[in-house]
Amino acid sequence: MAEKRDYYEVLGLQKTASAEEIKKAYRKLAKENHPDLHPGDKACEERFKEINEAYEILSDDDKRAKYDQYGHAAFDPNAGFGGGFGGFGDFGDLGDIFSSFFGGGFGGFGGGTRTNPNAPRRGENLRASVNISFEEAAFGCKKEVTVGRVEKCADCKGTGCAPGTTPEICPDCKGSGTVRTTQRTPFGMAQSTGPCQKCRGTGKIIHQPCKSCRGMGSVRRQHKISVNIPAGIDDGQAISLHGQGNEGANGGPAGDLLVSVIVRPHARFERDGNSVLLMQDISYAQAALGAEIEVPTIDGPVKLTIPEGTQPGATFRLRGKGIPYLRGSGRGDQFVTVNVKVPKGLTGAQKELLRQFAASMGELDRAGGGTGSGIFGKKKK
Repeated sequence: MAEKRDYYEVLGLQKTASAEEIKKAYRKLAKENHPDLHPGDKACEERFKEINEAYEILSDDDKRAKYDQYGHAAFDPNAGFGGGFGGFGDFGDLGDIFSSFFGGGFGGFGGGTRTNPNAPRRGENLRASVNISFEEAAFGCKKEVTVGRVEKCADCKGTGCAPGTTPEICPDCKGSGTVRTTQRTPFGMAQSTGPCQKCRGTGKIIHQPCKSCRGMGSVRRQHKISVNIPAGIDDGQAISLHGQGNEGANGGPAGDLLVSVIVRPHARFERDGNSVLLMQDISYAQAALGAEIEVPTIDGPVKLTIPEGTQPGATFRLRGKGIPYLRGSGRGDQFVTVNVKVPKGLTGAQKELLRQFAASMGELDRAGGGTGSGIFGKKKK
């Protein structure tokens, strides 16, 4: 298996790149390597996947911080980081950490308190991402994401004990999970509070652990969760699914699932807020004489009238053909900017007709009288 490239290298960025620079680089590269523009090109398809993977990590502040510290190993389940560094975060609050070192202070001053280990605790939030098309972002869709979620063990109902048994209240800490010790020092009697060694701070002792969860009371299982993507969502926005995160402890509420949305660039359209932008080529004759042309929209092709004498760069508005408003009714507009294509490879007859046209407009005289070296003033053979 080929070694993964550095995500910053994939997007052509420095590690100090801002969020806006990351987004701009992603859009540019994703559009250049879009499979729709390179049908059948497997190498391009792999580059497109690599670009999306890099953006998924670097566009998320938490994931980027982990990647900056640990590299690709941060997201490798075999690297020993516990699927997202969950093992590093269970320290309790800062007061508990401070108390574990300084406890009750000297001579009875202070007296830190430790959170009851058996009190209800809210479960951790989970994060996932979903990749959708430009049209799916515009009109909304339904997607499935797979997440590994911590939930109560079905066999022991969260107790951690084998069926038919119950945990014992720790005799040393009386179920509090902490013990206080007193020592004589040159400054007097000093008290300190720390986790109970007998029960390891849990307040209870399990003599016969549940075989399914090995006494933890919870297990991690994969779940497929349906996500409703609302119409009008934009790249980088997130959807919060209440209660779909890890299950809480001791009867506490579950956390939430935060789903980040990545919108794939479109081969033709650009988005600016709720507006859709399109660059459309027209011929010189269509610009000069006017024409009715067909242009694409996210709803399908529509007719657009080009008035005679249209200049390069002219922009036309298609009302109500833009992106639906995420919170509210109505839609934005589509703006079509025309690019007048100058013909190449003209035949002799076509050039002669063009010279006649230029002469009728008085352009040959200004360009050298028709026999000089101006634009249309080449000498006829």
